[in-house]
Amino acid sequence: MTCVLALWSGLGYYSRARNLHRCAQDVVALHGGQFPRSAEQLQTLPGIGPSTAAAIAAFCFAERVAILDGNVKRVLTRVLAFSDDLALSKNEKKLWVIANRLLPEENLVQSMPRYTQAVMDLGATICSTRKPQCLICPVQSLCKGLAVGQPEKYPVKTKKLKRTVEHLSLLWAERADGAVWLERRPASGIWGGLYCLPVFESDEVLLKFLPERTRLRTQHLPRFKHVLTHKDMHLSPVIAGFSASQKMPPTDGGEQGRWCLPDEWALLGLPAPIRKLLERR
Repeated sequence: MTCVLALWSGLGYYSRARNLHRCAQDVVALHGGQFPRSAEQLQTLPGIGPSTAAAIAAFCFAERVAILDGNVKRVLTRVLAFSDDLALSKNEKKLWVIANRLLPEENLVQSMPRYTQAVMDLGATICSTRKPQCLICPVQSLCKGLAVGQPEKYPVKTKKLKRTVEHLSLLWAERADGAVWLERRPASGIWGGLYCLPVFESDEVLLKFLPERTRLRTQHLPRFKHVLTHKDMHLSPVIAGFSASQKMPPTDGGEQGRWCLPDEWALLGLPAPIRKLLERR
């Protein structure tokens, strides 16, 4: 698992890396090393939801099943002038039923992958969120959203996620040989399962954690911001010098910790901002 997270480092959404690893294990253990061929069975694997399962089944096994990612939702709601609020799960289910009715019915081996790729590409290129290129759209004659002159108002989704802000302090504990103390984060929460500098809610809490003699050998680096999908993280690194024989006190957040030399960092799964911070040193 550590190797998977190391290769995934910097891509974000680390739960996907953990699910990818678990999925591979289940395919071997439960399905004899062969991926299930139906969307229904694929959804039983870790990390594979309805739309991803449908995409795999349609592309790989030509199953007549609809995907409903963001691009496809945009295309279908505009073509159909589907005005029900997709923030409500019942309306998304309704759109999914309609999407399945529109699927090809003949020569599925060729038509399902082609149709699925086409509707995805249409949403990703021509039928964009803002300023859709309706004049060159191959389905403009079918588009009810264009017919009423307001394709941009679809899809309707009133629920909006609020951005949050979090302030954290990072303990950069370093020995004279360049080794840095890194500990593994809990599986749930921010940077789950990755190795990281110890995290504290504030500089004050961080400094109280340190032994008094170590507290006198600290250096505060400039605070910096790391932007996640729905959160702005303001990170305050504090460097503390440790002697070779000095032990790191146990922290509350980390599960496993060890001293790591710079040439070991590449082998560990590190959050992107932590890796960049360490490499700038």
